[in-house]
Amino acid sequence: MDNKMRCQSCGMPLDDGYYGTNSDGKENFLYCKFCYRHGQFTEPNLTLDQMIQKSVTHMMDELQMEEPRARELVTTLIPTLKRWGR
Repeated sequence: MDNKMRCQSCGMPLDDGYYGTNSDGKENFLYCKFCYRHGQFTEPNLTLDQMIQKSVTHMMDELQMEEPRARELVTTLIPTLKRWGR
C-alpha cells in the first residue's frame, strides 16, 4: 500500500472532500466522511470482522478486485488502524 494518509477506520485514502467531521463541524483528519461524522462513528457498533467484510465487498464491487486479493489487502491493513487498536 502507498504512503497516503488513510482513514483510521476503513483504510480509504484521505483527500480534500473526504475527511470526516468533528462535533464542531471542523474536518477530522483521521477518519473519512463515510466512517466519522459530527464527532461520532457512523456505525459505532461495527466490529473489525464486519469492517473487513464491508471493505472486501466494496473493493470487489467498486474496484473490480478479485476477492482473494481484496481480502489479503484489508486483512493486512485494517487491523493496524487506530480505530481497531491492534
